[in-house]
Amino acid sequence: MAITASMIKDLREMTGAGMMDCKKALTEADGNIDKAVEILREKGLAKAAKKAGRIAAEGLVATYVSEDGKTAALVEVNSETDFVAKNELFKTFVSETAKQASLTKTDNIEDFMQEAWHLDNSKTVQDILTEKISVIGENLNIRRFVKYELDLGVIATYIHGGGRIGVMVQLSSNDSSDKLAEAGKNIAMQIAAANPKYISSDDIPADYIEKEREILKQQALNEGKPANIVEKMIEGRLKKSLKEVCLVDQAYIRDPEITVSKYLENVSKEIGADVSIKAFVRYETGEGIEKKEENFAEEVAKQMNEQ
Repeated sequence: MAITASMIKDLREMTGAGMMDCKKALTEADGNIDKAVEILREKGLAKAAKKAGRIAAEGLVATYVSEDGKTAALVEVNSETDFVAKNELFKTFVSETAKQASLTKTDNIEDFMQEAWHLDNSKTVQDILTEKISVIGENLNIRRFVKYELDLGVIATYIHGGGRIGVMVQLSSNDSSDKLAEAGKNIAMQIAAANPKYISSDDIPADYIEKEREILKQQALNEGKPANIVEKMIEGRLKKSLKEVCLVDQAYIRDPEITVSKYLENVSKEIGADVSIKAFVRYETGEGIEKKEENFAEEVAKQMNEQ
């Protein structure tokens, strides 16, 4: 399969690896980008199988919580430039979109766009978006949303960096005191800072664990470690790696001497009711979206031709 400049660009954005390393990995993987990511990780040239470079798109994330605290939503709306993302008209639209998401009856973005706008039932969400595009003069996109409805406990939200990162977390508990709300805010800040993938190890898919084990094994072999100690090494590394992606096993950011699990245990004792994390979501503006770089493809093509 022919390796194109665009494929190299995508892989470089995903891994942060060097241009020629990306080309070699893609060649070895016969153009399969997921396999190329694994190859780079095995060689120690990529730290994680995700977009690790600059955030690719502009825009904002925003949250909305109903007055009774029982319904909340998190949305991401993208713009072409950071300048527009700082525009008050755009900020207001994103906030209104978050409220719209808290009222929605769907979890599908296509259906969401066809719902009646909460401030003007004669228009759809798509109609309002089209109007904003016309007024602001940039292409805008309501990319994604999630809605939580509370059973028992509290929903907490946190916005970081003026709308760059948004978090929503639901804590389950029979308690509804200010102490629980404070714990929710602390956990939301933890998620924003530490970016976990799962609540606990029970939530990690078996294929994720197996893939991590294989990558760590190849890393150890590439480091020249003796085969007879590789297995013991990778189990230790795997345990450490999995702790980093599980929220309850992470070091608590406000007291690194304890884990998030221990912090919640302490909160439970303080309020006299069990507290657990039911769900969380973290959005980072533009994550996974490729930003247009006018000269990058030409630069890659030139280097490829020189090889």
